[in-house]
Amino acid sequence: MKNNFLEVVIDDINVLCVSTLGVKGSVEAFRTLESKLPTLKSRKFYGVLIGNSDNGIYRACVASLPGENYLGVEKWVIPGGKYVKAKISDWEKHTYLIAQTFSSMATKFRVDDSRPSVEYYKSQKELLLLLPIS
Repeated sequence: MKNNFLEVVIDDINVLCVSTLGVKGSVEAFRTLESKLPTLKSRKFYGVLIGNSDNGIYRACVASLPGENYLGVEKWVIPGGKYVKAKISDWEKHTYLIAQTFSSMATKFRVDDSRPSVEYYKSQKELLLLLPIS
């Protein structure tokens, strides 16, 4: 553990997602994704960034249930492996901390650029950030 960062290993996560260019389109991507689902109750949501926040691919994702398939939503797999985890409480009021926290983690760990950075929206109050490390 370094500065409240915890090393964890996660399994692959099968998801349905809507992609956009950069994080600036993330809110709209989540709106589109959520509009396709019959209910948001008991669902696990993820934001995934491949590349940099300006022109990388951002995916608004939901863990898929067996047999799920919706028009306009792509199937994908968040790759498992070793990540460093940080928590942001009351994240809706502190969205500015997301980029700052990822940057801070990247200065303390060797980042694995072959895998994406992951935001796991555990609840409306708790966000877990997962940075892939080697």
